[in-house]
Amino acid sequence: MSETKVSWMKRFWAVVRYEMLWNIRKKMFIGALIFAFIFATLNIALPAALGVSENPYFTVTFSVGSFVFVLFAIVTGAYCISGEYEKGTIIPLLTKPVSRTMVFLGKLFAIFIVILATYGVIYTYTIIGGLLVYGPQNSLHLVPLALLGDILSTFIWVGVVIVAGTISKNSLLAILTTLGLFVALLFGTSIVGQLSDNPGPLNYIPGSGASGTMNVMTGQNITISTVTINTFAATTTGTDSIGVNLIKATLYPDANVNFYYTDIQNLINPNSTEPPRLLYSESITLIAVRSAVFALLYTEILFVAALFVFKRWEISE
Repeated sequence: MSETKVSWMKRFWAVVRYEMLWNIRKKMFIGALIFAFIFATLNIALPAALGVSENPYFTVTFSVGSFVFVLFAIVTGAYCISGEYEKGTIIPLLTKPVSRTMVFLGKLFAIFIVILATYGVIYTYTIIGGLLVYGPQNSLHLVPLALLGDILSTFIWVGVVIVAGTISKNSLLAILTTLGLFVALLFGTSIVGQLSDNPGPLNYIPGSGASGTMNVMTGQNITISTVTINTFAATTTGTDSIGVNLIKATLYPDANVNFYYTDIQNLINPNSTEPPRLLYSESITLIAVRSAVFALLYTEILFVAALFVFKRWEISE
């Protein structure tokens, strides 16, 4: 029994190492990493250039961002299975004494390790930058929450790109499908959120979700500048904001997020004095937990669907 377990682990780790090396050697991965560091650098430098001399909450409000989620999902997941099918390298892999389930899970675990290590380096860079540019940072012990939240947000898109790849057996089509869905949700959510007086359903689809403003009690003022207030108060409820919302819920579990509706005519008319209409309020804790739960649900459904298709592939040598 012991020998079987060791043998299984050796085979599993062989798949993991194979996939990790496959990922980190790709030029696309290096390019994505460079882009992520440029994004992080701009995120550090631009507020300082606009006059924010102090911000003790800069690091815990940082996120690598929605586009980076999709970018790393594509880089690590697009060629994960469909790319090997296209090149024919999946054939010798499946002739080894490993099941397709083991191959699939090994590849997913390798992607998790690569993304965890990459985001870990980016967050370390952000902490150092925050300390140097904005002074001492508060609540740094909560940064792992933001890191894990970003990984969970990314894995929804990993699931999308792998499902598209296993169904189509085409990496380019998987990439285009993922980018198309991302752009559609990005603009669709923004338009619906602005024009609808019922943005609640946006909370249950992948993406940014509805936009609201978090109320923080006067006695809990976290700000040094107006920019810091806006950074913390502006809240999106979707699966792309899990990390930041977990931080907010941990720091201010009793805070609420207010959602408003502004008539389109008031936006067009510069002389309008009618204030936005309050639609409803929700607890930041509810928002954070709900987005994390739905992210896990979407990820599980996508991976189960991809595994189901992958196990039924007909591959001839």
